[in-house]
Amino acid sequence: MIGRLKGIIVHKQPPWLVVDVNGVGYELEAPMSTFYDLPELGREVALFTHYAQKEDSVSLYGFLREVERRLFRDVQKVTGIGAKIALAVLSGVSVDDFARMVQAGDVTALTRIPGIGKKTAERMVVELRDRAADLMGGGVTLGGSGAPADPQSEAVIALQQLGYKPTDAARMARDATASGDDAAAIIRKALKSAIR
Repeated sequence: MIGRLKGIIVHKQPPWLVVDVNGVGYELEAPMSTFYDLPELGREVALFTHYAQKEDSVSLYGFLREVERRLFRDVQKVTGIGAKIALAVLSGVSVDDFARMVQAGDVTALTRIPGIGKKTAERMVVELRDRAADLMGGGVTLGGSGAPADPQSEAVIALQQLGYKPTDAARMARDATASGDDAAAIIRKALKSAIR
């Protein structure tokens, strides 16, 4: 199993990135919480990873913080939840905020995360409440920050990957874009507006 990678970022377009480790390019899917803090292309990064093998595919997920990987794994233990919703959780709220929502039983706040309906949110509260306290307080971080070529277009693509319809993603990105923003800033503001 691959638990951690350290190498050079050679490609990043949410939710995908490629890390070159001694000449081998590892393609990983990562939540926006990791993308916000990635260094620029050509810089070194260390990522905690989660390796998933299904009957017809193999996937590798990357996280800057160990606590994010732990939440990603815990969320998938909830009945009926897979990697896509687990990534949406990490892209939509911080680990601490998610833990607080679960502890408080705030089903309404949880349903504001793309892909989570009322029944799924209720299952999360029931099945994760005991583990929520352990997630609060953060974890190890290994990163920096970077800037893409066309931030608004990249933000639209990332929002669609998180489950938003193309028209909604375009509107959210447009409304959240300010002069000089990179894609991570646009996505962060768009998601905050959607969760309010």
